[in-house]
Amino acid sequence: MPETLKTVLLLALPASGKSEVRRYLAQLSPEECARDFHMGETVQLDDFPYVHLMRRIDEELESLGKARRFYVSGNDTFTDKRDWGTLIELINGDYENLVSRRTVPLEGAAEHFFDRLDASGAKVGIEARVASFDPDTRAAIATALETEVRDLYSEQNNALPESLEGKTVVIEFARGGPDGSDMPLPPPHGYLYSVAQLSPAILENASILYIWVTPEESRRKNDARTDPNDPGSILHHGVPMSVMLGEYGCDDLEWLEANATREGAIDIAAGGMTYQIPVGRFDNRVDKTTFIREERGEWDPADVAVVHEGLKGALDRLSDFWSGA
Repeated sequence: MPETLKTVLLLALPASGKSEVRRYLAQLSPEECARDFHMGETVQLDDFPYVHLMRRIDEELESLGKARRFYVSGNDTFTDKRDWGTLIELINGDYENLVSRRTVPLEGAAEHFFDRLDASGAKVGIEARVASFDPDTRAAIATALETEVRDLYSEQNNALPESLEGKTVVIEFARGGPDGSDMPLPPPHGYLYSVAQLSPAILENASILYIWVTPEESRRKNDARTDPNDPGSILHHGVPMSVMLGEYGCDDLEWLEANATREGAIDIAAGGMTYQIPVGRFDNRVDKTTFIREERGEWDPADVAVVHEGLKGALDRLSDFWSGA
């Protein structure tokens, strides 16, 4: 196993500090990443932009007097819970683009996204939805979303590296289950389901950096970060409280660790294989990361040191796992 961690799954409940950690990693020098974190230059993927775009489709449908197709309401969860898997299939496609250096066409970006969305849903057993829209409805929604989707694809295209050699792909997503759930969480809830939906190319080199907070702290931080004027922002979007309780009231990472065959890892069965994926925890139960939302020049060096050392400890554990230490 190369010394550099190839793929890090950045997992946690919403508002736990995942996006702040990504921002912190992005401002480090390559030398710091390699020396302290066993990471190369980071290439970052996230399923949140797709969550937002699916909500935008529903908003446009409602504005046209049509029925929503993806979410029960603007403040509720997926109509079809298998869409947790749809999001993972979209991430798999983004990863394939990284590996092959395949750019996404910017002309007709919304139409391209519609096709990807239906194809990703089909992989988890959901019948095509956008393809069922009448031509006028589809055209109107494509026009409304074109700029947003083109901006997303342009950002992805510009971030394509010449090669992934020596780099670390960081993939962020949050999963959970209803408040008070028994374990294991039934599919399609939880990490047991969603991590298993990742492609073999991701799983074979995957490690987990888990940002550890309680569900109560997750809800508190979600309220604190929410900017209703910036719903598409990775740093400032808010999750509706009904979703926080119904989908993120708990998660199954601790259960997966407790029931693993190897200490310091979780077992994921996928495609006839069982992957042992190491876990490093960054303890953020007492908030250490909110300051990272501020401009870099405003960061207190003492706060930076706490985050840096906490991440170093978690990532050291991942490196030790792969090296057999």
